[in-house]
Amino acid sequence: MGQSDEELAAAWGAETDGAGAQVQPERVLNQAEIDSLLGFDGAGGDGESRTGMQQIISSGLVSYERLPMLEIVFDRLVRIMSTSLRNFTSDNVEVGIDNIVSLRFGDYLNSIPLPAMLAVFKAEEWDNYGLMVVDSAMIYSIVDVLLGGRRGTAAMRIEGRPYTTIERTLVERLIHVVLADLSVSFDPLCPVTFRFERLEVNPRFATISRLSNAAILARLRIDMEDRGGRLELLLPYATLEPVRELLLQQFMGEKFGRDSIWETHLAEELWNTDIDLDVVLDEQVMRLSDVMALAPGSQIVLGAQQGGAVQLRCGTVTLFEGKVGRRKNRVAVRIERDVPRPVQGEKP
Repeated sequence: MGQSDEELAAAWGAETDGAGAQVQPERVLNQAEIDSLLGFDGAGGDGESRTGMQQIISSGLVSYERLPMLEIVFDRLVRIMSTSLRNFTSDNVEVGIDNIVSLRFGDYLNSIPLPAMLAVFKAEEWDNYGLMVVDSAMIYSIVDVLLGGRRGTAAMRIEGRPYTTIERTLVERLIHVVLADLSVSFDPLCPVTFRFERLEVNPRFATISRLSNAAILARLRIDMEDRGGRLELLLPYATLEPVRELLLQQFMGEKFGRDSIWETHLAEELWNTDIDLDVVLDEQVMRLSDVMALAPGSQIVLGAQQGGAVQLRCGTVTLFEGKVGRRKNRVAVRIERDVPRPVQGEKP
């Protein structure tokens, strides 16, 4: 008996050892593998895919909803600006749009190439702000054109110095022209007035939104033969919120969730709908015990008088008042007057 116990113990130990041999030991990652997993291995350069923690962080930069009608507004702005800037500069001006992107406001502030002029403007009807950035090349080009610079001569640029009063004044005139054109571009969609607020050269002084808020950026390219530059328009999504439904339209005048054919059909069918009208002769409040005591043969005395007014109801809504009479051996009700319907939200 003791021998069998020892054999069983030995067999159990052998099985335990065998099962333990199948368990894989825990793997310890080295620092290089940890860095690679979290994306800190320096492989996240431009044009290369990022992994790990960097990809998780970047996932916060979601692709915000497209606004199809806003793209049409900017296309309209390009056409209008081409004409207005030709009149403004008396030169051959070509305006093009490079791209329209969604990004965070803080990321854009950090990416503005300096030196530049930043114009803060306000959308009066929307009660919010936008930002216009004129780069250095455009500033010197517009100054050169407005002050009579000859064609074929590149605008002289002196970097590292503050902009003069003349340069700021001329650029401010350009900004007024662009804002007026932007207002005209929005007119078919909704009337809005963009008013120039102030001109800044430090991006931190042009903060019009929280750094983490989403914004939409339109990059415009302005060419005046051998001169020109870039102009960028940034509108936070909070600014566009009052007209968001309009900007989501695929085409002008689109009606979301509405079908005129079905609306017409439904209206026609409603006119042919049968409803029940109840003539209320009298209303009484009775105790439950009296109601329970009612039996065949019981009489309920109505308070209605002969020739008195009765109410015509549809469900719980009183529609008319009338009088009960007789017409061709049938009981009839003649409508005397309409009963005003209570306004929605008011107690009847």
